[in-house]
Parts: sequence; C-alpha cells; structure tokens
Amino acid sequence: MADILLIILGFLCLLGGLAGCILPVLPGPPLAYAGMLLLHFTERVQFTTIELIVWLVLVVVIQVLDYFVPLLGAKYSGGSRWGERGCLAGTLIGLFFMPWGIIIGPFLGAFIGELAGGRETKDALRSGFGSLVGFLLGTFIKCVLCGYFIWKFVGALVAA
Repeated sequence: MADILLIILGFLCLLGGLAGCILPVLPGPPLAYAGMLLLHFTERVQFTTIELIVWLVLVVVIQVLDYFVPLLGAKYSGGSRWGERGCLAGTLIGLFFMPWGIIIGPFLGAFIGELAGGRETKDALRSGFGSLVGFLLGTFIKCVLCGYFIWKFVGALVAA
C-alpha cells in the first residue's frame, strides 16, 4: 500500500516538474528529481547510487545554468557588459512579476541596458532577443531532463 502511494506521489512530482519547466513558480527539475527519489524508496524499483548522484548533479547544473543562459544569449548576440548587466537586473526584477516577468524581464533588461550603454536600438534589440533565445533554450533543456525522468520512471515501473 505504501508503494502505491509513493508511486502516485512520484508521478505527481514528475508532472509538476514538467509543468515547472514552463511555470516559473514551480522548480521543475528538482520536483521531477523528487519524483524519482520517491520511486526509488519503493520496494518495486531501485536505482543505482551512481544514477541518483548523476541525476542530482544534472538537476543542480541545469538549475544554476537556467539563470545564466539568458546572459549568455545576450552576450553571444553581440551584447556588451551593459546588456549583460541589464539582462541580470531584468531577470531578478522579473522574478517579482511572475509568470511574464521572467520571460520579458531578461529581454527588457538587456534592451534597456544596451540603450543606457549608448548602443543603437537595432543592437539593443539584438541583445534583447539573444537573452530571450537563451531563456527559451534553458526552458527546452529543463523539459528534456524532466521528459527523461518521466521516461525512466515509466520504464522502471514497466520492467518491475
């Protein structure tokens, strides 16, 4: 009976994790990892220690990168330090205006930062769009990891 409850809670964590990749209110990959841990604590499925550690490292790395990928997008689209700083400020301010602030914040921050640094509007827009592409890339990577966790979860249950 306890195993069934853990499996159901684990699956709900995985679904919440997948939703959290898009909804910034939920921590997507950490929630999905919690679902994997819940399945591991059942008597039906046991993951190896190596798997659990590698997955944890992936979750931590992806969570940290998720905050820096928009900065990298702004930088590699021709942005200056002004745009990078603006992108960081926009990301932090955007956290207070969920859910749209987390998407629009980096774009506007990079755009305004570039304008404040004396760049032309065209260059500032390029930097802003670079930060938006970086955000979308980070979201995609989180979705891939959560999708992988769901695949492993279902596969482990079917094989058990």
